[in-house]
Amino acid sequence: MFDYSLAHWLTFFTAAFLLNLSPGPDMAFILGQTARDGARSGFAAMFGIWSGAFLHVLFAAIGLSAIVATSAAAFAVVKWVGAGYLVWLGIQAWRTDGTEGEPKARNANASRLAIFRQGILVAALNPKVAIFFLAFLPQFVVEGAGPTSMQLFLHGALIIVVAATIEPPLVIVGGKLSNLLKGSPRVGQLMERALGSLFIALGIRLALSGRN
Repeated sequence: MFDYSLAHWLTFFTAAFLLNLSPGPDMAFILGQTARDGARSGFAAMFGIWSGAFLHVLFAAIGLSAIVATSAAAFAVVKWVGAGYLVWLGIQAWRTDGTEGEPKARNANASRLAIFRQGILVAALNPKVAIFFLAFLPQFVVEGAGPTSMQLFLHGALIIVVAATIEPPLVIVGGKLSNLLKGSPRVGQLMERALGSLFIALGIRLALSGRN
């Protein structure tokens, strides 16, 4: 089982690497949280995004993603909920005064748990991710290499593994840059505004997107 050629793996990992480097709501959320609160919050966001992406991998493997891809109603529901959630996050960021990131102002562990949960929702409520996995993963299903669902799951999980080689260094570097900017309420406020604007823009973009 899972008997693939070297060319298969080279093609897959090249595609997975390039896909993980492409900008999108997931990467924006991770880097935005890193810029605002440092590397620990960035890692919380990253693990949340991975968890949400893993849900899509499971859905693709068992066929639930096909429902979102083929049903206009299901796609619309997930899309509008996801878009609304991103806009809500953006509004929340705009309402802050730039001092919430200080350790004494809030419980850091509770904050990171909230960021983790937000990351799950940001990834899970993006129907474009479901359609992507449904369109991308079957291209690497090889007849005779194992059950189709298991092959889909394997390749989907490996996309997250590839992300684990790309995103942590970005979070670490971003965290160091964030530390240099900390200590100024004005800078903190500007970062909150930038993050909020980014989330609102991503929410609007998702709302205007179609299934293709």
